[in-house]
Amino acid sequence: MSVFYDRQAELEKYEFMMGEARGRLAVTLDVLTDALILVGQHGVYCTSTRNPTVPALDLQAVLMNLNGAKELISSVMERLRLEREAAESPAVEAE
Repeated sequence: MSVFYDRQAELEKYEFMMGEARGRLAVTLDVLTDALILVGQHGVYCTSTRNPTVPALDLQAVLMNLNGAKELISSVMERLRLEREAAESPAVEAE
């Protein structure tokens, strides 16, 4: 199934509130968060043989990359927000 079908209600809600680009990025963050939760739950059962208190190395890599993706998306959302605010605020003229 397509994410556009699976998350249709969320997409419509966030796109209405934030605009299409930021709304889709917000839903993407939610999808990544859900993936992090699932990997984290899996990590409870698949622990490292060297250190049973941490997830297996492959799960650590997946978690690191998912967190990195969330960080990148958050930075794009912040940039879009700042650009929108700059465009909406009146230009300040230099004296």
